Amino acid sequence: MSTPAGHEVATGSFERADQGLRRTMGLNSILFLSIGAIIGSGWLLGALDSASVAGPAAILSWVIGGILILFISLSYAELSGMLPRSGAIARYPQLTHGAYTGWMIGWTYWLSAISVPAIEAEAVVTYVGGTYPGSHLERVAHGVTVLTGAGIAFAVGLMVFFFLLNVFGIRLLGEWNRWFTWWKLVLPVATFCFLFVAFRGKSFHAYGGFFATGPANLFVAMSTTGVIFSYLGFRQALEYGGESRNPRRDVPLSTILSVGITTVIYALLEVGFVGALHWHAAGIHAGAWGALTASKWAGTPLYSALQAAGIGALLTFSNFLLVDAGLSPSGTGWIYMGTAARTNYALGVAGYGPRSLQRHNRWGIPWISLIVAVVLGCLFFIPAPSWYELVSFITSTTVLTYIMGGLGIPIFRRHAPDLPRPFRLPAARFFAPLGYLAATLLVFWSTYKTLTNVYAAVFFGLPLFGWYYAAKRGWIRPVPAAVLGLVFWGGWGYLQYRGGWVLRVHVPARGAWGFGTYDIALSAAVLFYCLGLWLLCNHEGRRHVTSTWWFVFLLLALFPVEHYTSAVGAHASEPLAFGWGTAIAAGIGLVTYYWGVASGFMTDQLRDIVASQHAAEAVGAAQR
Repeated sequence: MSTPAGHEVATGSFERADQGLRRTMGLNSILFLSIGAIIGSGWLLGALDSASVAGPAAILSWVIGGILILFISLSYAELSGMLPRSGAIARYPQLTHGAYTGWMIGWTYWLSAISVPAIEAEAVVTYVGGTYPGSHLERVAHGVTVLTGAGIAFAVGLMVFFFLLNVFGIRLLGEWNRWFTWWKLVLPVATFCFLFVAFRGKSFHAYGGFFATGPANLFVAMSTTGVIFSYLGFRQALEYGGESRNPRRDVPLSTILSVGITTVIYALLEVGFVGALHWHAAGIHAGAWGALTASKWAGTPLYSALQAAGIGALLTFSNFLLVDAGLSPSGTGWIYMGTAARTNYALGVAGYGPRSLQRHNRWGIPWISLIVAVVLGCLFFIPAPSWYELVSFITSTTVLTYIMGGLGIPIFRRHAPDLPRPFRLPAARFFAPLGYLAATLLVFWSTYKTLTNVYAAVFFGLPLFGWYYAAKRGWIRPVPAAVLGLVFWGGWGYLQYRGGWVLRVHVPARGAWGFGTYDIALSAAVLFYCLGLWLLCNHEGRRHVTSTWWFVFLLLALFPVEHYTSAVGAHASEPLAFGWGTAIAAGIGLVTYYWGVASGFMTDQLRDIVASQHAAEAVGAAQR
């Protein structure tokens, strides 16, 4: 195989990257990792958060959200069985679309993975602060419960605790998480059973009816509250694939089972919470759904619902929720700290970061990646010291990366048809684009306020690709790469300052640009960098940039449609209805899906994997 100078790939090198990881986890451990990650802070705070946006219709948000995540997970079930890898979601895009797409998706996924331990720590502190108001760990700001300085310090201490637990090895994580997960399964089931004892049911039909805040908001609640965020834990089976004893069977099975089991649990919890809602005890007017996140119940919703019932047995049981407020989010934060480390590890394997990110300690843990995860994760406490504020950012950045599951299936089948597939997605021509559309629409439903922050963070990482990856491989000279990146960052900083849309409670800020000006400037800046990178790169680099245009178009096209069809806030009466906006977004999704499939090519890394597979088959045949 002939490859351009500067990026030769030795046969099997990509395959050898996971050999330092220990394959000690069985089906139960992998399944319980996924369930344990799904049942974290979302089950404690998500019922109230989703009800604040969708009212009683939040029940449908959990059911439909679970179904959409199942569509997404089906695509990954085939890919994870075919190529089980640690940090899988951050590594697949590079195999199908090359380095630039791989970087953009990997950077986006990194943003979400690195921030999840922080939000789980925030959940613990929120529950403690809500239970003991005298601790002064939280306060209400702009209608949302946020952490104080003392609360942030407490959360940082929890992050260090998560780090220490991860250092001691994957076997400890798998074994201890099994017991944590049993607790996390039993307690939510017992909770919704007890909530039905306190069930009143009036909130389902009074105060505006079942769709009290409008039908569109049941979709918005999926992306902006704890709904989809709670389901994101299904990816743990993918992330720990390189450490499974039988990954080709266990990873797909665990992925599907974890989503199905938890969908039932979450839907019943929402039914129980809405049925047990006591408006006076929460300190707000009956029917004021939007005020729930600033109410007396915001810190401890399920505990408060049981307490308000005034039934002795419920009062006794509610104390277990306080214990779980420490255990469930901490267990999930523990798991996701490992996920963040493995995402750093995956970026190192893909060449997007230094090789030191792949170094293991004596227990097989990528310890440098773990240190990076805890330090950078703590930084998220500064702009978003609130579970309710950070949850939509994490959801959107994560789901945005999930578009690659359905997109990858036809590309892998085209270029690597002989790789073993223990699970082969049936009717892939239907389910693969359906999984892609599910992810696209979940991003679209996240509201314009969330997307402004997501886009600012995602596009900020573009120059790092040119400076580090492209220049290192000789695709672009270092000086032009540096100049292009600095010009982009300068323009990007001015754009965010004058735009007044990013990191704002109310957008835009007074005196800032209107959305039209901001959107045009944002699109121009991104296209300027991508086109400049294409012009400055050599032929090989241009190929990788070209294969990413579909993704750039998807992001830029969704943004104005989202703004002008928004279902919430000041833009609820924009000229295009939410339903029309969803239809347009689905159309954009279908166009970019087939464009993305056509843009995939036989990358060097995928060729490396196929060559390794053929070599292994040849050795096996010779031995027989």
